[in-house]
Amino acid sequence: MGYSPERKAAVLKRMLPPGNIAIRQLSREEGICEATLHKWRAEARGKGQLLPCADTSPEGWSSRDKFAAVLETAALNEADLGEYCRKRGLYPAQIAAWRVACEQANDWDRASTARLGQATKEEKKKVKDLERELARKEKALAEAAALLILRKKVSAIWGGAEDA
Repeated sequence: MGYSPERKAAVLKRMLPPGNIAIRQLSREEGICEATLHKWRAEARGKGQLLPCADTSPEGWSSRDKFAAVLETAALNEADLGEYCRKRGLYPAQIAAWRVACEQANDWDRASTARLGQATKEEKKKVKDLERELARKEKALAEAAALLILRKKVSAIWGGAEDA
């Protein structure tokens, strides 16, 4: 059974915030199979439409849905953004926070590399300091061993009087 594009659009619109009707409920009300509704939602998401799950608040939306909201609002002025948020049950502050998160996601790689480089530099310095200390202690140990050997030789040459 084929559905008209108008009917499909109307049903998808009922899935949008702020109504967010669950697919199970929508299936009962419209008489459309749940699998069909899931397929329609997946297709709409694939085309970039914002269709979050009905049982989650905006903070529980997937990253994909949040990113879609950020993209949809990127070129809106303050008044249009307010209208967009009212229609979808969002706050402008949420959109702003999601935008910052998206921007930081792209900087993560660079920031991570910088942190890794700094950590590597610190580790190299620590290794160099430890190697320097180890060399100093090896020299001291070699000197102590040489003094012990000399003491034994002196004792052997001049007799047992130097046994302290």
